Amino acid sequence: MLFAVAGCAVPSRISEEKAVQTARWTGRLSVRVEASPAQGPQAFSSSFELQGGPGQGQLLFFTPLGSTAAAIAWSPQQAHMQSGTETHVFSSITELIERVLGTPVPVAALFAWLAGEPLSLDGWQVDQSQFADGKITARRTSPSPSAEIRVVLEP
Repeated sequence: MLFAVAGCAVPSRISEEKAVQTARWTGRLSVRVEASPAQGPQAFSSSFELQGGPGQGQLLFFTPLGSTAAAIAWSPQQAHMQSGTETHVFSSITELIERVLGTPVPVAALFAWLAGEPLSLDGWQVDQSQFADGKITARRTSPSPSAEIRVVLEP
């Protein structure tokens, strides 16, 4: 899945000026998607750094040794994922996520969850009972395939 495509990537960073103005999160992210008729089960876990918002941002995934495994950047015009020497371009961050994971993930809801807002959207239910400890769990059971996202934020 994501790490099958991942290698060493050289991300294009958001300018320092814009980074100061945007939200930033770091921590660990795990995603699990059950098997569907079109695709087998998907799962991955990685350290991450996320900057931006639903309309524009950058997401970096890191290897256990700390090098960049994959870099994802998006804007209203397009989204791209760079891993190793390969770059994949998509029309939107929503399309990129669905292609990589095999299921849609509500990007706007993800940013709301990270900000502490308990937004439920597109069948996703969020558990923020441990938000004060930096832990967020979101699950979708319907429509199939079921999926789960777990985030542990660094303080």
